[in-house]
Amino acid sequence: MEKQRWVLFLHLLFLIVNLESCFSTTNGSSRLNPIDQQELDRVNHLPGQDFNVDFQHYSGYVTVNEDAGRNLFYWFIEATKDPSSKPLILWINGGPGCSSIGYGEAMEIGPFHVEEDAKTLYLNPHSWNQMANLLFIDTPVGTGYSYSKDSEDVINNGDARTANDNLVFLQKWLERFPQFKGSDFYIIGESYAGHYVPQLAKAIAKFHKSTGERSINLKGIMVGNGLTDDHDNRLGSFQFLWTNGLISDETYNLVNNFCLFESYQNISSHCRFIFDLVSKELGDIDPYSIFTSSCTGTTSQSSKLLNRLIYGGICEEFDPCIEDHTSVYFNLPEVRRALHADPVAMTSPWEACKYDLSLSLSLSLSLSQLMFTLCRGFVDQHWKDSPASVLDIYHELIHLGLRIWMISGDTDSVTPVTSTRYSINSLKLPTVTPFHAWYDNGQVGGWTQEYKGLTFVSVRGAGHDIPMYKPSLAYPVIKAYLSGISMPTQSSQLADS
Repeated sequence: MEKQRWVLFLHLLFLIVNLESCFSTTNGSSRLNPIDQQELDRVNHLPGQDFNVDFQHYSGYVTVNEDAGRNLFYWFIEATKDPSSKPLILWINGGPGCSSIGYGEAMEIGPFHVEEDAKTLYLNPHSWNQMANLLFIDTPVGTGYSYSKDSEDVINNGDARTANDNLVFLQKWLERFPQFKGSDFYIIGESYAGHYVPQLAKAIAKFHKSTGERSINLKGIMVGNGLTDDHDNRLGSFQFLWTNGLISDETYNLVNNFCLFESYQNISSHCRFIFDLVSKELGDIDPYSIFTSSCTGTTSQSSKLLNRLIYGGICEEFDPCIEDHTSVYFNLPEVRRALHADPVAMTSPWEACKYDLSLSLSLSLSLSQLMFTLCRGFVDQHWKDSPASVLDIYHELIHLGLRIWMISGDTDSVTPVTSTRYSINSLKLPTVTPFHAWYDNGQVGGWTQEYKGLTFVSVRGAGHDIPMYKPSLAYPVIKAYLSGISMPTQSSQLADS
């Protein structure tokens, strides 16, 4: 009996020693060491997934501020083949407050998309993880599954803190996934990520300069339909509406005469009235994709057919109710468990865009709200800082020799192609390759122009979220970008390897 007790004691001692080796202490709190946490973050199966995949994926939290308990949620999806040799893409959605898990992964570039029944998944044939490792992050805190233990924390977000939190996230994430330290790294985002992406790139460059540490091997950035400069965005947006016949001459003249140069933080009652006229003249359309039908809450099959007819033969289906299906799915308790979403974060329903962070870029907002409250006007008590322009950061990044692309879906009226071109022109860069059409499968996929230090690409028929509205055309864009080559002038140039 005594011998059995000693054997049991030795077994327990061995277990304790091995458990202690898995833990480290930071700020007085115990935690699993990063590599062990990687294994705990592995996602084995998702609810509604009736297909197998040939890649690994992981999800969980990275604490970016210990004192506040500020935790950013991530979903990392490895490349389908040889992930160790593939680049790493960080994808960020905008808003502020729009989930990169919900939009970027489940509606745009990720492999797992949600069917109309809101409980079944299907494999996205245009997923970017066929070319790269994909890291999605819900940022800033309060977005998607991200949360803070300090209830006041989510009302103190702003551009500067978001950039710092994202940098801390990357540093800690690479400790958890050290096999990707030194991998070619690209930051890609859209909409208000027109601020996040260059700001994070600048923060990384500053970190490199001050420390000499190079685990974040930043190679380039890409922004799609991004907010870059306030005045350029407003000017380009109203020109886009007028030239596409969506507002009257009279209203357009009123905007030009009275509202183009007003401060976004102090819109006059006169201009609010003019913006309401704009919204009334537009009617009930999706300002993010002016030629697709809107979600009416009914079955989307007829809407898909309508969108095929609107676009014609070269276009693909688009489900205007995709955000609704996705929101239902990410609110399912079994989905939260599978993705390791902390119940602490679930005090309110999951939303694709969190309206209490700011007035986010949501499909449900009227254009009058968008014009004087969004595209920068969300700088209210819930958003602490937002520069009027990030063009100065682009000048800095261009001098660093990064691969910088600005892409633009040409049916978005909120941050339209006209605004993107105004911002690029403001940079005053010399042209390397003149403006010309690019092709996919024998059809014009859009237009492009190469400047010294920056490439512009438009995507024909795409709305605000390019990979959501035109996934088959977004695919050759990212393929060319990662390959470091120009957009194809004939479809054979980007044949799959």
